[in-house]
Amino acid sequence: MTDTSHRRSPATDESYEQGPSAWAGWVVFGGVMLIMMGTFQAIQGLIAVFDDGFYLVRPSGLVVDVDYNTWGWTHIIIGVVAVLAGVGLLAGNMAARVVGVGIAFLSALVNLAFISAYPVWSVILIALDVIVIYAIIVHGRELKSQYR
Repeated sequence: MTDTSHRRSPATDESYEQGPSAWAGWVVFGGVMLIMMGTFQAIQGLIAVFDDGFYLVRPSGLVVDVDYNTWGWTHIIIGVVAVLAGVGLLAGNMAARVVGVGIAFLSALVNLAFISAYPVWSVILIALDVIVIYAIIVHGRELKSQYR
């Protein structure tokens, strides 16, 4: 009979380092999507600022009654912050995870308010925001452990 009482287990051995699971790819996906969605948000904002006639709905037809310059600057700011959070998320930064979730949530709300001006695009961005939030919240820790 062999004695297994001296056998080390991964749970008790401090030198044992568990690598990231395959779910770390979700965090990379979330970071890349934040960068891409931030770029799209900024482009959408630039269009709203420079070409008021591009959107077919009058500003009074939006959920929130503001002019397109205000919407444009809102989208530009969200876009820039989303790109920065995406880069930080790829680096495994904890603050970028928090900002990434917040900016994805804010992006979904802004696109919900902008839905009457550009319905299909806004719905796509809202869906991607929800997926990014899922990836960051559920699997965000795993990317950081990969680069430790």
